[in-house]
Amino acid sequence: MVNETQRNRIKKYNKIMELFPPLTKFYSAIEKDARINSTHISLYMALLHQWNLNGGVNPFEIDRNIIMRTAKINARYTYNKCINNLQDFGYISYLPSSNSFNSSKIYLRELKIII
Repeated sequence: MVNETQRNRIKKYNKIMELFPPLTKFYSAIEKDARINSTHISLYMALLHQWNLNGGVNPFEIDRNIIMRTAKINARYTYNKCINNLQDFGYISYLPSSNSFNSSKIYLRELKIII
């Protein structure tokens, strides 16, 4: 049984989480997605952070080295595997640059909250 104090804490928590809906939607989407592991989550959080810094506009440019450092990913193989997985799984659209002097672009896809 939930008492009034607990109910108020839950309401406050829900209100805080809704201050940044993309985060809530991502965690809702991955809750039952067995393909997603901690490295995918870390990478998506780094991408979400970069998206937020760029004003929440799609597409946004990324610097692989910055994203890898932010996500705590050391190996380029792991980065490439996870970013391609996120695209294949429908979480992002990834437009890699064919020129190492140009930035790649990312679109964060609209995610739905799964109840």
